[in-house]
Amino acid sequence: MNKKRMLVVVLVLVLVTAACQFSFNLPGLSSNESAAPTPVEKTESSNVITPPVPTAVSLGPLPSIDLEERDALLTGLYDRVSPGVVSILVTTANGGGVGSGFVYDIGYVVTNYHVVEGQTALEIDFPSGYKARGTVVGSDLDSDLAVIEVDAPDEVFVPLKMGDSDSMTVGQTVVAIGNPFRLSGTMTVGIVSAKGRTLESLRQAETGNFFTAGDIIQTDASINPGNSGGPLLNLNGEVIGVNRAIRTTGTTSTGDPVNSGIGFAISSNIVKRVVPVLIEKGSYDYPYLGITSREDLTLDMIEELGLARQTGAYVISVVPGSPADKAGLIGGSTETIVSGLPAGGDLIISVDDRPVNTFSAMLSYLIANKGPGDDIILKILRGTEEMEVTLTLGKRP
Repeated sequence: MNKKRMLVVVLVLVLVTAACQFSFNLPGLSSNESAAPTPVEKTESSNVITPPVPTAVSLGPLPSIDLEERDALLTGLYDRVSPGVVSILVTTANGGGVGSGFVYDIGYVVTNYHVVEGQTALEIDFPSGYKARGTVVGSDLDSDLAVIEVDAPDEVFVPLKMGDSDSMTVGQTVVAIGNPFRLSGTMTVGIVSAKGRTLESLRQAETGNFFTAGDIIQTDASINPGNSGGPLLNLNGEVIGVNRAIRTTGTTSTGDPVNSGIGFAISSNIVKRVVPVLIEKGSYDYPYLGITSREDLTLDMIEELGLARQTGAYVISVVPGSPADKAGLIGGSTETIVSGLPAGGDLIISVDDRPVNTFSAMLSYLIANKGPGDDIILKILRGTEEMEVTLTLGKRP
């Protein structure tokens, strides 16, 4: 099969923009994400850091692909799933826009919070042509999820099956269905590009910084303005994510962000934890540590901090009175040549016997598996001394 691709390279400051409502100059989102660094070892005789020797991998012959079977799989998936993907027409005090959503259960549609933020009225348009009013019954700024209760006959709803996002691996094929640029029922195909990414939450902490949303799936399936809130699916037609944002290198003539092959979706396992609580209570409480850290430690920074290893979550500071403070964790206190990066803080190297390579990986584990009141066991390095700390998680203030 011939494939045509258009590569547009625009040298502009890279932003992460919410793939949200189609127009009306709605605000975007921003985020920083980073991959886990390669583990390295220090020799006992010197301070020289020696990277591990890579092992050659034999891939063997590529499997043959039956294109007719692939076409049948994708067309069949669309026929089954598309009736459960809806358009959301949003009216706000400043105008309005269009987003996507999907049927979670009879009477309920899931979308992004930023799609319905500031709404004064909602119209839900089903692929069958049926239109209904909707009311937001629960929202979560941390995961950027919202649940809409829809007043419509039961037969209108086609609930989509929720899949297990943890079972997805990088390279697996995924499908996005939504309403980019008001083009209802658009289907795009890509792969899982990475897992365990983090984005900024939409909720601001008392310090002025934003909390972190974790367990984010990165994909190259085309996601554009209007796709937000629509499902990301595996080839079984199961929802494994909710499309949230894109990283873009440019905009259209009307100011809308252009897809550049990097999209982000909230994992289905987060959705399965959060949405039932939103339906029941209207809000969801996230686990809270009370520490600040950063992902982008360079080799120079690691050496300046005097860390005994390169992987882990370095504790820059601890919020007074927080769960981390009560558990005895220590933040940095000695000034270094790097502004805002004091030395002397603890280095978290595992949580509940799971190795911690990065702060984002630790957060993704906690957000997907733990809640306020749960106890966790942290293994930390304080200087060169290894110790275990039991910490009772709080809820984000």
